[in-house]
Amino acid sequence: MANKKTAIILLFILIFLSTACMINVGGPDYPVSSIPVSTDALATLESQIQTAIVSSDQTGQMTVFITETQLTSYLANKFGSQENPFITRPQAYLQNGQIQIYGTVTKGYFSATVSMLMTASIDPEGKLVLELSAADFGPFPVPETIKEMTSSIITEAYTGLLGPIATGFRLDSIIISNGAMMLIGKLK
Repeated sequence: MANKKTAIILLFILIFLSTACMINVGGPDYPVSSIPVSTDALATLESQIQTAIVSSDQTGQMTVFITETQLTSYLANKFGSQENPFITRPQAYLQNGQIQIYGTVTKGYFSATVSMLMTASIDPEGKLVLELSAADFGPFPVPETIKEMTSSIITEAYTGLLGPIATGFRLDSIIISNGAMMLIGKLK
């Protein structure tokens, strides 16, 4: 009789797990203020970059402003185009000299909210350098390669935003504050 009860309970658990789409196992909470994902924000960003390129031909200096909505929309578009994205539902916050990214990581039937805090600097060659300051993957262990992976994702976003001029762009300063990032530099 005990084996029959155990079998019924196991069957119930298997049915529940197979029909459950996802089980959220926690992690840090997303901030209260949600950043919208918008195709208009992407189009505006592309237009701003093209305008900055044209004006840099005349002034020699290029200034690009990127808002939280634009960066979040870019990341959502980038991750959304991948077959198995590292993060879903990204949110990028630009405050106090730092980039904070929230998202959802999925492993099998389990999902967790993650948070990554990055600082941006400029190397001697005028290239963007992103350093992972902190990472919280909830109950999942932080992957060993998270530093390189996260840095490359955001660096790819940066170079993708600037397009073909990224290799010829020398960054002079970067300011991250109040929901925006300002990149100031010149074309080589």
